[in-house]
Amino acid sequence: MSLNAKTDPNYVPKRINGKFAPGWSGNPGGSLEATRRSFNKDFLLALAADFKKHGAAAIEKVRRHQPAAYMKICALLVPREMQIERSGGVKAMTEDQIVDAIAAIEGFLARRSEEAAKVIEGTAEPAALPAPARKTKRKRRKSDVGLAAGSEE
Repeated sequence: MSLNAKTDPNYVPKRINGKFAPGWSGNPGGSLEATRRSFNKDFLLALAADFKKHGAAAIEKVRRHQPAAYMKICALLVPREMQIERSGGVKAMTEDQIVDAIAAIEGFLARRSEEAAKVIEGTAEPAALPAPARKTKRKRRKSDVGLAAGSEE
């Protein structure tokens, strides 16, 4: 049996003239964003408390029994993009550092051109190509013969 003003003296209607009564929300579930934030906060607090109690032992157990999962977790902790800052460049280098850098670049280019020359200096051997396949003649049907005869007239 539902409660209403006739059966319960403390009954307050949810709507009065089409509007929500004071203390009653139009969305009894609350705000979706606020609910998500509250859940995330509670979950992270519980996770942090559990990690303080069992974290090191759990990590060690995963490392021993599931090394692939352990390595995946380690890889996920490494940032995907690294910020590299250049400082000074060539202007900050000493003359000896510049000479050493030029020598290293020349050595790299020399090795690269030697490898390219090895590929280019190969000898070509003549290879016989297979004979082209001959087309097989199609059997003529009576209808084909009549069409060919009719086109000659």
